[in-house]
Amino acid sequence: MKYLIISSCLLGANCRYDGGTNALAEDILAQLNKAFVLIPVCPEQMGGLSTPRLPAEIRGKKVIRKDEVDVTKEFQLGSREALAFAKRYKARYALLKAYSPSCGNETVYDGSFSGTLIEGKGTTAKEFDKFGIKVYNETQINDLLGEV
Repeated sequence: MKYLIISSCLLGANCRYDGGTNALAEDILAQLNKAFVLIPVCPEQMGGLSTPRLPAEIRGKKVIRKDEVDVTKEFQLGSREALAFAKRYKARYALLKAYSPSCGNETVYDGSFSGTLIEGKGTTAKEFDKFGIKVYNETQINDLLGEV
């Protein structure tokens, strides 16, 4: 069996910072379910943050909420908890939410809360990279499915 760590919001859980979801289309979920056993994670909730919560962005080496509160420790804890799931299931792949300060795998918001994206990775994507877990985002699903 192949296991895929997947952001809970992509499965339809209302765990986004604003209480919303980023649910993938049912046909895409069906394709993923054929190829993998899906293991949902929300690193932000796993790090102890509530839903809804104020938006947060990466600024330098810290994760800062819109009200300037440093939530780096919560994001790091959530990243470690998500990694524990990946290790438990020996997952080699993850499908995480693009641009997220936890899950972004290529670009993240720049910390100015202006909608500006910069090259970089979220805390969980970085943690997964360290352990050789290949991280994709929802725009790269065809690439992910091509791996299996």
